[in-house]
Amino acid sequence: MSVRLRVNPILCDGHGLCAELFPERIALDDWGYPIIDHSPIGSKEESHARRAVDACPTLALALVPASAPRPSASAEGGE
Repeated sequence: MSVRLRVNPILCDGHGLCAELFPERIALDDWGYPIIDHSPIGSKEESHARRAVDACPTLALALVPASAPRPSASAEGGE
């Protein structure tokens, strides 16, 4: 099953650890909040994505099925 990243903007405090652990798919905005690449994550990158999710101190980052509906840009760090 293919997965993608999702961030809960309410829970996120902008620590930036996710972007340090998975810079291939997560960038930070000017305030340190994540900007997520919503494209499906391949099997080669999935372990890196899981590491970033597991390290999130506020549990704001999650892996969801790639078929799950995407949130609007305003609800999740813009696109």
